[in-house]
Amino acid sequence: MKDLKLLFVSALLIAAGLCTRAAWAQTARWPEQKANAWYAQQPWLLGSNYVPKSAINQLEMWQEATFDPVEIDKELTWAEAMGMNTMRVFLHDLLWQQDAAGFQKRINQFLTIASRHHIRPLFVLFDSCWDPLPHLGLQHPPIPGIHNSGWVQSPGATALADANQYPRLKAYVQGDHPRDGAPATGVRVGARSQSHAAAEQRSVGRRHFARRSQPW
Repeated sequence: MKDLKLLFVSALLIAAGLCTRAAWAQTARWPEQKANAWYAQQPWLLGSNYVPKSAINQLEMWQEATFDPVEIDKELTWAEAMGMNTMRVFLHDLLWQQDAAGFQKRINQFLTIASRHHIRPLFVLFDSCWDPLPHLGLQHPPIPGIHNSGWVQSPGATALADANQYPRLKAYVQGDHPRDGAPATGVRVGARSQSHAAAEQRSVGRRHFARRSQPW
């Protein structure tokens, strides 16, 4: 009986080890040779920075009140017709802090639209350009004659100067809901599944953008 029990426990430990090894194999960084071989099979990436014309910045693009999937679908239809197959799209930490689940839902909705047009986006988590004092809610209208007059930094100057906010920013990057600590798969897994090519080609340092929509 003891031998059977020992055999059973050993089998469980071996099975657990195999499962752990399999999980690691799925998440471990690819070797350079494998990444380059995968990249060689991908089409030439052609795209731009992207924000819909209905939004002055990344906050207005993603906030629930101003998220505009109809406009996004129309514009990505145009992009597909011009032969574009990727877009660089900016996120914002304040959106995750405000409503992680809702933000995740809208990201997945965007990814569904992009996939329908064979566009694989590259998400940008942080951006140090322009206004250092971002705020949620209504964004001001464009200022004539000022390039990118409404674009905002992520994180803003206040968060950068406050080390107490670093855990919040880490949770945003890792996809942890700020309230309950549960993992959120929208930014990490959902985005990964739809933008696999754009993400992997960046990992081998060979990102190609034939053009940008912004002259900076």
